[in-house]
Amino acid sequence: MSNERRFFNGLMFFMGGLAGVLLGALVIGAFTIAGRHPVPHGEDSEALAALEARISPVGRVVLQGQASEAVQVTVAPTPVATELTGAQAYNQACFVCHTPPGIGGAPALGDMAAWEGRIAQGVEVMYEHALQGFQGQTGFMPAKGGRLDLSDQAVREAVDFMLEELEN
Repeated sequence: MSNERRFFNGLMFFMGGLAGVLLGALVIGAFTIAGRHPVPHGEDSEALAALEARISPVGRVVLQGQASEAVQVTVAPTPVATELTGAQAYNQACFVCHTPPGIGGAPALGDMAAWEGRIAQGVEVMYEHALQGFQGQTGFMPAKGGRLDLSDQAVREAVDFMLEELEN
């Protein structure tokens, strides 16, 4: 047998083996995919609806001036009022500014001189400033100390807690 004939036979043997491996992989893949992902037919409306939900787009772009009934405006959720005691509210929100020596013009906890003018206005005014925020000559008090998730009652109790600490 000549060298060319041996080379040709070897090449054909290799190509036949490669074709057999490819054909086997295709057959196995086809059976695997067909068994795992059945396509819902028109009579199975529940499966078809589930398929539609899975492949539906999550949003779409609408340019200004284009009318679209599908556009939905999302409103930020209302913060949940957290129920805390006065001491807990102070320790989670108020301490940031009211811990001695006090920052941003906030009267420090236990500093009677810094609190006298505020106490003279009355506790209701102090509640109002703590709940709604206040811009004074010495600083700024954000509404609810910046913790809008605190309930009004927790903020009032935090004010009471700070006033009680003046007495101790």
